[in-house]
Amino acid sequence: MAYLSIENIFASYKDDKPVLTGVGFSVEKGEIASLIGPSGSGKSTLLRVLVGLTKPKSGRVLLDGVPISYANKKALREARDRFAIVFQQYNLFQNMTALRNVTIAPIKVKKRNPQEVEKEAIVLLEKVGLGEKLNSYPDELSGGQQQRVAIARALALKPDILLLDEVTSALDPELINEVLDTIRLLAREGMTMVIVSHEMAFVREVSSKVVFMDEGKVVEIGNPKEILDHPKTARAREFMAKILRH
Repeated sequence: MAYLSIENIFASYKDDKPVLTGVGFSVEKGEIASLIGPSGSGKSTLLRVLVGLTKPKSGRVLLDGVPISYANKKALREARDRFAIVFQQYNLFQNMTALRNVTIAPIKVKKRNPQEVEKEAIVLLEKVGLGEKLNSYPDELSGGQQQRVAIARALALKPDILLLDEVTSALDPELINEVLDTIRLLAREGMTMVIVSHEMAFVREVSSKVVFMDEGKVVEIGNPKEILDHPKTARAREFMAKILRH
C-alpha cells in the first residue's frame, strides 16, 4: 500500500471553474515526486488540497492507507500535523528573528517545551546553513536565506511529508542553488517530498517520480529519464521541447 495515495481528486475555485479534474497518483515513503507542467495546470492547487487549504469536491487522499476527511476539523488537524508546506513567498514574521520564526509554531500551536524546541531549531538552522544567522531578522537576510528559514520552520513541525511549492521561483538566479542544496540534503536523509518546480535539471537529479500535469489532469507519470527525455504523450513532448530549450 502506498504511503500517500491521491485518488481521482476534483477541485474548483470559488467561481466553480475546474482546477483539478480527476488527479491521481501515489508516493512511497522516502520518495520524491516532482510535479511539472505549464502554469495553471493545477500543480500548486494540488498541494493546497493535500493540506486542506483548498477543499476537494470529490476524490480521496489516503495517508498510510487511511482516508483524510477534509470536512472533519479534527481529522484535518491531524492530517496537517503530518504535512508541512513551503510556499514560493517566504511568509516569515518580519518582527521575529530566524530562530523565533522556526520555534513559534511548535511552541504556540503544538504546545511543546520551549527549551527543547529551541535546541531542535538551532540544529535545523545549522543544517540549512544558517547557524550564524539565528538572531538575524528577515530584512537582514537574502531571499535564499529567508527561504531556507522557511524550510527549517516547516521541518520544525516534524512532518512526515514535506510539500515544496516553487520554492526557488521568487529568487535571483545566484541564490537558487543554496535552496536547492538544502533540498538535496533532505533528499539524502530520506524525507518524503512532493515538489512543484520548473527547475528541470534539479527535477532530473532528485526525483524518483515525475508527474506531468496539464489543464488539471495528470498526463503522464514516470521516472525523470522517461518523462524528461522520452515522454510518451504528444502534450508532454511539446512541453519538454519548449522548456528544455531554455
